[in-house]
Formats: sequence, C-alpha cells, structure tokens
Amino acid sequence: MVAEASNKTISVTLRVWRQAGPNQPGRFVDYTAKDLNTNMSFLELLDVINDDITRGGGEPIAFAHDCREGICGTCSLVIDGKPHGPHRGVASCQTYVRSFEDGAVITVEPFRARPFPVVKDLVTDRAAFDKIQQSGGYISVRTGAAPDANAIAVPKEDAELAMDAAACIGCGACVAACKNASAMLFVAAKVSHLGLVPQGQPERDKRVLAMVNTADALGFGSCTNQYECSAACPKLISHDFIARLNRDYIGATFRTAFTPASANTGGGA
Repeated sequence: MVAEASNKTISVTLRVWRQAGPNQPGRFVDYTAKDLNTNMSFLELLDVINDDITRGGGEPIAFAHDCREGICGTCSLVIDGKPHGPHRGVASCQTYVRSFEDGAVITVEPFRARPFPVVKDLVTDRAAFDKIQQSGGYISVRTGAAPDANAIAVPKEDAELAMDAAACIGCGACVAACKNASAMLFVAAKVSHLGLVPQGQPERDKRVLAMVNTADALGFGSCTNQYECSAACPKLISHDFIARLNRDYIGATFRTAFTPASANTGGGA
C-alpha cells in the first residue's frame, strides 16, 4: 500500500546510474536533494536533482517519461532493486518521496536486460516489445463497423479476462524483474486479450506462434515460473495468462504441424 500523503520534508541521496551512451562504461554517481516535499513524485525528485545539476553546469540525468500518470509505461526505473520501486501496482511516476525515510540512500538504475540496451543513463531502448507486437499483436480480419463488432456476444468472464490482459502498458517491468529476462508475461497479455474475443479467433494460432517465436529470436529468456513478473507489474497482470499462453502455443504448434499449409487459416479452438 502506498504511504499516505503528508506535508513533511525530507532529504535523500540518490545513487544514480550514469552512462553516456550504449557502448560507454557506466557508473553510479551520488546526488543529494534536501528539503523535499514528501508529496513529490519520484520523477519530480529527478527533476529537482536535474535542476541542481544544470545550475552547476553539469549534464542532467537522462530518464524517460511521458504521461506521468501510470498509463504509458515510459517511466521504467529500477528503484532500490525493484522495477518501479517499493510498492505494488504502481509505475515509477506513481512512486512518491514519502515512500522513503529521511536520509535514505536510494539506488536508481535502468531496466537490465539484453534486449533492452541502455541508450543513456536511465533510458533503455525497448523497441523489442514493439517488434513482438508488430509480429502478431493485432487483428487484421474485417469485423465491420463498430456497431457490427459490438453486436458479437462475448461471455462476461472472457470479456473481463480480456480487459485484464489489455491493461498491460508494455513497460517491461516483467522483463527487468525476471532472472531470465523473460517477456512471457508481456506476450501472454498481448496474446490473451485478443485470443479471448471472437474477432481474434481467425488469427489465433498464427498470432501466438509469431509473437512467442519473435520474443525468442530477440533474445528474451525462458519462463521458469518464479512469478517475479506479476509481482513487479504495475497493472498486476496475473501470471495465469502465461499458462493460457502455453496452452495456446502448444495447441497452435500441434494444429500447424498436422494441417496442410494450403488449408491452415490460423484459426484457434
């Protein structure tokens, strides 16, 4: 649970990973911020430190951000060894200074995974997720206009599960938390939210095979069911979706192997 808001001020030291570029050596550098309003977000804390660095003529810390509302997944930081920080179900931008004790030394580093190379400082290139999505995370069959598509009945349980899976914001915390740098939770969410609705059925087999195989080709590791992924997910995506993905992948592999190429439309049961 996130700590309640207060009007206290505290001082902290941030031990931040600084790296000038993808092929440059990196190191931790300490920065002290004093008299911080505890209602400040973690990204605002970085803004304060960057203001101090800039006034001193230094190079500000590079970090990624966009919405700052826990929607876009851009603000991907490892804070004290945990993707997005100490609390469950929140992104880095929803972590507040009140989460830390006065005088705390907070270690901040980028997501660590081979498929997420460091661009600069705390910024990583997560284009690998885009490539997985582009390989099959879409519906290309025609379903008519919105009223026609909405007229297709979907069981309530399936609709709710599909919405749960669709909550994934693609931040990559699941990869950063996994000792194998597995992308299985991300892939499972993207496969499942389409595979649970009628519009996603014609391409169900093709989708799961393409997305899993693309993740493997990009260098993501295998899943060994440690469930660190779901624990770190800011949207609390359940690891149960990984079991669903495995069933879909095995079924698709079997159907593809025993169906002539000319007759294989990619449909799933």
